[in-house]
Amino acid sequence: MPSTGSMFAVTRAMKVLDAFALGESHLTLAELSRRCPLHKTTALRIARTLAQSGYLVQREDGDWRLGPAAGWLGARYQAGFDVQNVLEPALRALTMDSGESAAFYVREGNVRTCLVRVQGPQALRHHARMGEGLPLDKGSPGRVIPAFSGAPGELYEAIRQRGFHWSIGESEQGVATISAPVFGKHWRLLGSVCVSGPASRLPQQKLEEMAPTVIAAANQRSDALAGNTGTTAPLARESYWHP
Repeated sequence: MPSTGSMFAVTRAMKVLDAFALGESHLTLAELSRRCPLHKTTALRIARTLAQSGYLVQREDGDWRLGPAAGWLGARYQAGFDVQNVLEPALRALTMDSGESAAFYVREGNVRTCLVRVQGPQALRHHARMGEGLPLDKGSPGRVIPAFSGAPGELYEAIRQRGFHWSIGESEQGVATISAPVFGKHWRLLGSVCVSGPASRLPQQKLEEMAPTVIAAANQRSDALAGNTGTTAPLARESYWHP
């Protein structure tokens, strides 16, 4: 059985690796020390140990960045991550509650794509197209992603304040949608959960009535993906598919 000291050392090493936020290419030793929090000499010793295994790399200017071993570990995690099993239950429940189709969208560069979908039970329904690149600035599942990535503007600020967004005929003529954000670890935005259907069945009033259900489903998936325990979601985070 590992000693208490060994477990403590591993925990501190994980804190150093976890100090890097999504999109941060490098950190100074002082910043690593502050975030962990650890004394600078302790942080330096741990960083050098991690560098020996390729999990950290020290740059020429003295700053530290994640190394190739960390990237390979993340790649192996994503390869084994069954997103279908994590997200599909919530989408299926949304479909049962709403009688409409449900989907989960993620950001891919400057577009959004449908990663998981559950078709609605009715003959006349909206078919989310898997893998197709769609605009971020059209349709509620697209708008939610930049809104919770910190995009400026009155519209995005309103979406952040409400916690959801609906649209009618914005992305596709005759299609209505309502969406809410899904977060992962450290409240990093993963994407948006969406309910969609014919605008004839989903007028504005109906969409507004569905908002609490959609938000609840998104929050439940956020909790499942991040292990959160009732903490409040932030107004903006970067959005890329890295659970």
